[in-house]
Amino acid sequence: MHIRNFFLTVASIAFAGAIISAPVSAQEDERMAGAPPEVVINDTSETYRQLNLFGDVFERVRSQYVDERGDEDLVETAINGMLVSLDPHSSYLDEDDFEEMQVQTRGEFGGLGIEVTMENGIVKVVSPIDDTPAYRAGVQAGDYITHLNDESIMGLSLSDAVDKMRGKVGTDIKLTIRRENSPEAIDVSITRDIIKIQSVKHKVIDDSIGYVRITTFNQNAESGLKKSVKEIKEELGDHLLGFVLDLRNNPGGLLNQAIAVSDAFLDKGEIVSTRGRHDYDTKRDNATAGDITDGLPVIVLVNGGSASASEIVAGALQDHRRAIVLGTQSFGKGSVQTIIPLPGHGAMRLTTARYYTPSGRSIQAKGIEPDITVEMAKIEQYDERRLKESDLRGALENPNKKDASEEEPEKETSEKKKDETAADDNKIAKEDVKDYQLSRAVDLIRGVSLYESRLMETKQN
Repeated sequence: MHIRNFFLTVASIAFAGAIISAPVSAQEDERMAGAPPEVVINDTSETYRQLNLFGDVFERVRSQYVDERGDEDLVETAINGMLVSLDPHSSYLDEDDFEEMQVQTRGEFGGLGIEVTMENGIVKVVSPIDDTPAYRAGVQAGDYITHLNDESIMGLSLSDAVDKMRGKVGTDIKLTIRRENSPEAIDVSITRDIIKIQSVKHKVIDDSIGYVRITTFNQNAESGLKKSVKEIKEELGDHLLGFVLDLRNNPGGLLNQAIAVSDAFLDKGEIVSTRGRHDYDTKRDNATAGDITDGLPVIVLVNGGSASASEIVAGALQDHRRAIVLGTQSFGKGSVQTIIPLPGHGAMRLTTARYYTPSGRSIQAKGIEPDITVEMAKIEQYDERRLKESDLRGALENPNKKDASEEEPEKETSEKKKDETAADDNKIAKEDVKDYQLSRAVDLIRGVSLYESRLMETKQN
């Protein structure tokens, strides 16, 4: 069959199926019933004409392009081209990309349990994760991994090296390691196991303030938050003055986890609304009773790397006056992507809605403006700027564009990756003493606590 006729036949079947099965609203149904017959026919003819054009181009590339390309490769590229032209966040995911996305949102995978980065073309161990195969095998921070199963990793990207270290639970891999002060290479055989990404970490500051950092909103975010708050309460008891929730450089994740984390701090009211193309796509999520912090002061830290789910949490707590948002303007990704599996062909990521804070603000291409702007100390700043949503080609416009700020705050960049997706800045380490924004948040909690205690004393007197 001629390729053009093939596409036309497939398009006819698909188009007919869409008319039969696609749900329509009452307004759409009424409009279609009252439309002149020739209008529907003309629209159909135009659809066929455009699909016929695609068939012509496909056939020409397939037969005349300088290098032979497979049909599957060409079709996938065409599909991805259509999706990425819509906005920066819609795309086609092949089977490998789809699996990787599922790994990230599940927060667990088969691997070794090491946080790594790339240095001079060699994979360097930032640290082994406690109670993981790598930790038990004696892998140490600062080790350089030069070979995997006797194959040199020189020339591989960090992502490729990470992919090789991951694998089916129960399978073995041999790492060749170079260690400082060790003249000989060290061979270590490690059996892969289930590794859970710790998306929430916490500590106590000055024996009075709880610090909780959420690095990504995977499936463990809500449970990790509740566990961290519980442990902080048990450690400090009546000495606890408040909490710092650190969402800096958190790129987002699952919408339901952002809602759950927000709900943990709120007793009532709307958390977020999502509004799609049609009125019936509007959805509102509301808080349930119960505040895990028992009403203690909360400071939310954000910066230019705080995006999507992070902005939902910051916006909800800010609008309800439940927390003070401190830091710099957030990224401004106010759109929702739906992952639609394509059996046998990966999945498509499609932007299906915008989300709005409880007060009705769209932060698309605008971001969350902090209540108190605190820039990083100069010692912490990077020379490069991180792009924000409004800088991306094809970014959706903000519905309230006239209110959008024109200022472009400085933002941070980091090339570290997490876990065996590799290490980022979520480690709670000694460097925190240089964290100017965190220091200001701690001072603010102390000030609020002092003010409230003095107010209470005045009322009692």
